[in-house]
Amino acid sequence: MPELNDHIANVQAKLQQLLKQYDFLLKENDKQQQLIAALQKEQVADREQLETLQQQNLVLKASVSDMDPADKKELEQKLNQYIKNIDKCISLLSQ
Repeated sequence: MPELNDHIANVQAKLQQLLKQYDFLLKENDKQQQLIAALQKEQVADREQLETLQQQNLVLKASVSDMDPADKKELEQKLNQYIKNIDKCISLLSQ
């Protein structure tokens, strides 16, 4: 009978250890999820900043009188895209 009690106590100790490890891993998982969310927000902000800087770069290039044809074409495409987006917004607002 003492062997059975020892075996049960051993199993209970291992179960407690596993439960503690499980709780730790759940907390660690939550921390990692929060970190992922924060990094994704930061990535979105960085992308927006990059797009803004690229637009500013195009404007600066456009202000220079010596614009090469490739840059000029890229600027025209961007401007046309913006105009299309503005036209879509206006049409949606007028409905």
